[in-house]
Amino acid sequence: MKDSFYSQFTPSTFKEKFTQWLKESQGLWRLVLALIFVTMLSLFLHFQEVRMPVLEVGSPAKEYIVAQVDFAFPDEDATWMLKQQAAKDIGKIYKIGEKQLFDVTTHFEDYLIHDLSWRERLEDATYETMYEGSESIEELLFEARFTDARTLQKMKESDLSVEGVYAVFRMKEKQSTVNLTSSFWEQIAEAALPEKSYKKDSIDFLIDFYERQKWDFEEDFGLEKRIEYLIQENIPLQYKNVKAGAHIIEQGEKVSPRHVVMLQAMHNTLASKQNSGHAESILGTIALSIFITILVQIYFQVYHKDLYRSVRKMCLLVTLVGISFALAKGAEYLLLYKAYYLIELVQYPLIVPFAALLVGILLGAGVALFVTIFLTLVIGISLAVDHEHFIVLNLLMALCSILFSRHLHKRKDILEVCGKVWLCSIPVLLTFQLIDGDVWDAHFFSDVMCSFVFMSATAILVVGLLPLLEALFNVMTDMTLMEYMDPNNELLRRLSLETPGTYQHCLVVGNLSEAAARAIGANDLFCRVATLYHDIGKLFNPHYFTENQLGGFNIHQLLTPLESAHVIIAHVSEGEALAKKYHLPQSFIDVIKEHHGTTLVYYFYCKQIEQMEGDASKVNEKLFRYGGPKPKTKESAIIMIADTVEAASRSLDLVTEDVLSDMVNKLVAEKAEDGQLDECQLTFEELGVAKKAIVRALLVTRHLRVKYPSKMSSGKALT
Repeated sequence: MKDSFYSQFTPSTFKEKFTQWLKESQGLWRLVLALIFVTMLSLFLHFQEVRMPVLEVGSPAKEYIVAQVDFAFPDEDATWMLKQQAAKDIGKIYKIGEKQLFDVTTHFEDYLIHDLSWRERLEDATYETMYEGSESIEELLFEARFTDARTLQKMKESDLSVEGVYAVFRMKEKQSTVNLTSSFWEQIAEAALPEKSYKKDSIDFLIDFYERQKWDFEEDFGLEKRIEYLIQENIPLQYKNVKAGAHIIEQGEKVSPRHVVMLQAMHNTLASKQNSGHAESILGTIALSIFITILVQIYFQVYHKDLYRSVRKMCLLVTLVGISFALAKGAEYLLLYKAYYLIELVQYPLIVPFAALLVGILLGAGVALFVTIFLTLVIGISLAVDHEHFIVLNLLMALCSILFSRHLHKRKDILEVCGKVWLCSIPVLLTFQLIDGDVWDAHFFSDVMCSFVFMSATAILVVGLLPLLEALFNVMTDMTLMEYMDPNNELLRRLSLETPGTYQHCLVVGNLSEAAARAIGANDLFCRVATLYHDIGKLFNPHYFTENQLGGFNIHQLLTPLESAHVIIAHVSEGEALAKKYHLPQSFIDVIKEHHGTTLVYYFYCKQIEQMEGDASKVNEKLFRYGGPKPKTKESAIIMIADTVEAASRSLDLVTEDVLSDMVNKLVAEKAEDGQLDECQLTFEELGVAKKAIVRALLVTRHLRVKYPSKMSSGKALT
């Protein structure tokens, strides 16, 4: 019981259940995809950058520039002027000479040692306290600085936290020594000699000794520079307001750093207005994106019904559009913020051909054409580029990409396509130069090289992304189909060696179905390749099928009609299992399951009725029918018809166009009457065209050879 429970959750059963749920929830998935698309489009349209002319300092301006909006720019000149004036407010700062201070302190300590009279005056003082007191005073005097009142005021206004004692002092001319004021010594006494540690008479004694000295001042140049620097750093950057319409630079005027700063400030203001976080702006962008999404959905629903019905393909399409948006924004960000010096060189980035190539290869040229026009317009009006030239160049090169990639059969052909697109871009770029009146200037050659770089990157990205996208979204491209045609493929090699008759049958069915598909505009290459694998289930019991019975003995003579029918029918399920084992694409597996639909194994069904003495009521018809499903696509239906026609044509004695036409019409009518073509997308007109194509291809396959005469010997015919 436990094993059976876990067996329900194997990878294969999980995939089947997930696929079934996906089909049942297509409406939900379409809604999710629509929301994702609206979100991507809204973000892309809302967050736009502004393209500004590039100015090089020292070179003449190429055009006249005026302010497009009110803005403020950082005025470096005004800020520098303020800093210079602030520096002039800083006066000279003095300090006591270190040597003199050391000599005075040493002299005081000697006095304490050699003159004991202080002990009589200071009965409670000790040598240790007096020594420590002089050291504290010396330390404070060492840190003390003297300057004018304006400098001190400037320091307070700038909120500078500078260590040490500062006192107001103004040095007079030709003044060599200075007696410090009593207020200064009171400040020193309070800081160096706290009353809780020293008696008043001891404090007075110590201060009196130092106060009687005449001090030599030295200018503290290092501190002056430091304070000057700190005050200048505290001055904020000054901004100057510019009104819309104001002149920024004249054409031909020499560009200065001030012009560059003004242009950058205007760019930032315009960008902030465009990327506004206001609710009205965001709602407007979302409303526009929803409207565009609805139109796109209606377009695909009307003109690309097959694509619209497939959630998987719609998801692929949204993914490709998202990748294109990301690449466009990435290129814009790189040019505007990381390599700004390249923006004049990269005037027209080629982005849309990348999407056109991928969409054309994966989803078809019709879808690629619509996506090309859509992306060209959206990206062209959103990026910070020369909109007119960008739209023209990208649209034309994307159309060239679609045209050149119609028949890609090898991945290396993508490089050739991108090379052709690049060559096509050269005359377009030349026309831009002719229109602007600047023929053969440096910009033309830089544009040519930039287009080469972009198309080279496109080739690399497309070649790299294609296998990943094919695997993720289960899409078959012509390149993948060509790889499955390789005779060295293990399944095809086994088929040709173990079941040579079936292999030849597959080749002929492939030719017939390819011709029919090409005639009605279906995927002819898919039909040709899928038929190579449609009968791989016969590898399990090859000798039960007449095309592989080479010895003349029919093994079905040993079986009952029902047993024979079951063996024949089993090649479908066995082929499906083998295809999954070898990881064949799901579209191949669908052909394996659908190429017989729910048709009747008519030969053994009739044999069973014969054994029942002609009483058909005694035979359960369902036991002689394939399990299906019926063909769901044009290609699958064509393969079913070609498979039936090829097998039936082997029993014809006379092969003419009329005989083949009658046979094909009869077999197709039987399929239609049996309901096998009810679920495919073939119209009556397409069915008629396909039948004629199969007849023509079958005539070539079953052509009659001219009968050769007998060989002659000695002038006589050999008999």
